[in-house]
Amino acid sequence: MMEETRAKLIAAARKAFADKGYADASMDDLTAAAGLTRGALYHNFGDKRGLLAAVVDQIDGEMAARAQEQANRKGGSDWEKLLAEGRAYIELALEPEVQRIVLLDGPAFLGNPAQWPSQNTCLSATITTLERINKAGGIKPIDIEATARLLTGAALNAALWVAASEDPETVLSKAIEAFECLASGVLREQPDS
Repeated sequence: MMEETRAKLIAAARKAFADKGYADASMDDLTAAAGLTRGALYHNFGDKRGLLAAVVDQIDGEMAARAQEQANRKGGSDWEKLLAEGRAYIELALEPEVQRIVLLDGPAFLGNPAQWPSQNTCLSATITTLERINKAGGIKPIDIEATARLLTGAALNAALWVAASEDPETVLSKAIEAFECLASGVLREQPDS
């Protein structure tokens, strides 16, 4: 029952935050849309900000999963998959729901995205991939955690830039090109393309 209540509130909030933005979404409207009371919101999330954190966590987790899925479909080496995953994550910044909730309202109301639990999951996955590449002798002798933090930070900041831009399509191509150039600097041998 509690999981069902949480799921209803998250779904209603996700729609309200996407349609109206966090600041303009009324707690009464979103609890009514879920068929629940304010008490259910407070009990499950503490407050509206706690509900936003849950919505951001859900969407950001979906973004990471979609980016990984897209990279796996393309195939290639661990390095090629890592770059494809970064590109896919940045490209998701073009989606209106992602833009508004995760990349604009999330940082404005929840603070530094690098501290979000979903970002720690991405960081852990990147560390694991870089360790595999390192064992195969594919990257320069640099600290793996530092490299992972900088690569995930670069992808996140590129997505934030795209989302906040007045011309997201143009910024997207610039952001991806710069991300790939920066990321490739850690390789022992530079890729041909």
